[in-house]
Parts: sequence; C-alpha cells; structure tokens
Amino acid sequence: MKTLKIDFVSDVVCPWCAIGLASLEIALKRLQGEVAAELHFQPFELHPDMGPEGVEVVPYLAKKYGMSAEQVERNQQSIAERGKAVGFEFRMERRNRTWNTFDAHRLLHWAGEVGAAQQRALKHALLSAHFTEGENPGARAVLLRCAAQAGLDATRAAAVVDGDEYADAVREREQLYRQAGISSVPSVIVNERYLIQGGQPPELFEKSLREIAAEI
Repeated sequence: MKTLKIDFVSDVVCPWCAIGLASLEIALKRLQGEVAAELHFQPFELHPDMGPEGVEVVPYLAKKYGMSAEQVERNQQSIAERGKAVGFEFRMERRNRTWNTFDAHRLLHWAGEVGAAQQRALKHALLSAHFTEGENPGARAVLLRCAAQAGLDATRAAAVVDGDEYADAVREREQLYRQAGISSVPSVIVNERYLIQGGQPPELFEKSLREIAAEI
C-alpha cells in the first residue's frame, strides 16, 4: 500500500473547500487498502485584509466577481446542492456575512502540531460552524468551541487564540503557496509535486490519487 502526503490548501470561509474536502475523504475511503494518506491542512486567506467585523456576503461576492445579487444567490444554491451530494450541509440562509480567518488558521496550525486527527477534526468543526450554522469562524467563542469539539486542550487553545502564536508561521506558509503559484482554493498538493485544483467530485480525486500512487 502506498502512502501519499497530501497538503490541502484552503480557507474555512471557502465553500468549494468544504466540498473538496468531503469529496477527497470519500475518495480516500474508496481507496482504503490501496492508498493511505497523510493529510495536512495549509492556510490560505480569501479575505486577508478584511476587518474583524466582516462584510455582508452577497454584496461582497457580487462586487468581487462582477455578478448580480440574483446570480450570487443562484450560485449559492448550486453550491449547496453540490455539498449535499458529498454529505456536507450548507445552510446558506444562515450565512449572511463572511469573515477574516487568520486566527482560525493560527489555531489550525497549532492543532496540526498536536496531531493530524485533531487538526482534521478542527477543520471540519470550523467549516460546519460557518457554512451550516452561519457563525463567524474567527470569533473567539466559536474557535474555542470548535477546538473543544476536536478534542483539543481548552486552556492551550485559549492561549493560542488570545495571543499571536503561530502568526509568523501561518504567514510564511501562505507566502510559500502564493510563490508556488497557488491563487485559488482548494488546492490539493500530493507529495509536494502533483496538483489537483478545485472542489472536484470524488471520482476525479479517486482516479488522480490512484494514478499518482502507481507512479511512486
């Protein structure tokens, strides 16, 4: 059985990242016995300059992508349907704002040092908090609740959130991937060599990972 190192470059306010992760995990389940994965979550901020108050999501996306509010709403519905197909629940009516996620990435970086399982659980908790519950994944209370859900130490999590630990490490990682040409997410980097981009369906992830495993 081949083991692949997978760096999942993403943001927790990126709906396609939620879809991409769910799809990737379905593919990995299908590949059990053939391919094992070491999954690491890497930071990417969709809104690095956004203030802590966030912005209304529909007007923001309409302006950013040159779309009408109606087009944004239709796109959100399409995303929700894609999520449902891979087992992720979007409740778009609850998500009326989008937010800065730097503190979420700091917490995820620390969780990765604790263990891969804890980091993965935290990632899931943050995505669900934002897209299913409509919460701010940068808010202290949300971050600490998600850390608890992931089985992380509450006191240590609070210290990370309340301080500035891992800020430099997150910025260095973000710069590393920007310099590597990553400008959209999710970007799935396998063995630091192969790139699978976008919220692809499980079948594509399965096919790509099987082909990569056959090459190594």
